[in-house]
Amino acid sequence: MAGGESAFEQTFSFSPLPKSFCFQEDKNTLTLLMKWSMLGRLSAQTYSFDSNFHPYSYETFALCFFKDPQVIASLSNMEAGVCMPLGITELVPCTKISMELFDPIYSCGILRPSGHVVKCFHDVYPDYDELRQMLQEEDSEHYYVVGKMERKEFLFRLFKHLCLGGALCQYEDTIDPYISTTKKIYKDLIRKIELFSMILVSRYSKDESGQCFPGTREEEQTFAYLIVDPVKRNVTLLFHIYGVGKMTL
Repeated sequence: MAGGESAFEQTFSFSPLPKSFCFQEDKNTLTLLMKWSMLGRLSAQTYSFDSNFHPYSYETFALCFFKDPQVIASLSNMEAGVCMPLGITELVPCTKISMELFDPIYSCGILRPSGHVVKCFHDVYPDYDELRQMLQEEDSEHYYVVGKMERKEFLFRLFKHLCLGGALCQYEDTIDPYISTTKKIYKDLIRKIELFSMILVSRYSKDESGQCFPGTREEEQTFAYLIVDPVKRNVTLLFHIYGVGKMTL
């Protein structure tokens, strides 16, 4: 058989749904995303699909998703701008749904009792702090204050993405805006989903034509997640293309 493909290999087709998320319309959230240089670059879109999804088929699902003509057409119209991908994927754990995941950050020296982030010295970044150091640098004494397995959770990843922001991010002096925005977006994305799977699309992957998704070069803050609701047969794409965000609402 051509290409060694099985006659029983599962395929999926997708259609965009006219669904919006509260965080995309909430003025306070949009103001913070603008401050963090993520406005217009962090996008979410929901699609329906036509076949049963099983976690073991996540690679096929992601490949079908990004090759689907309707997905490609909808992505080309989204503000951040992307091109046709061939993604390398992995399943992301989503077992932690409580903000208690971040409790250790409050009692280890990263924050002052007021919630203000403690500043620290860095060889490269003149305005650096203990929170970003914990998120980014494995040799930080606080790196594993949130456990190794917990750092892999989608809830933690979302928090980290918001804390690090875009190219002209204006970092917060306190942790509260990061926590509240993480909670809002997370609840918005997974509300009313009783069972779901999370797929991370590799930050840097190319097909034979050289096109790639989510971005043209490897960058930690360029990311894409597929949030799959197998019961309703819906999938939400959440992605961010690192760069300079919009300066006005």
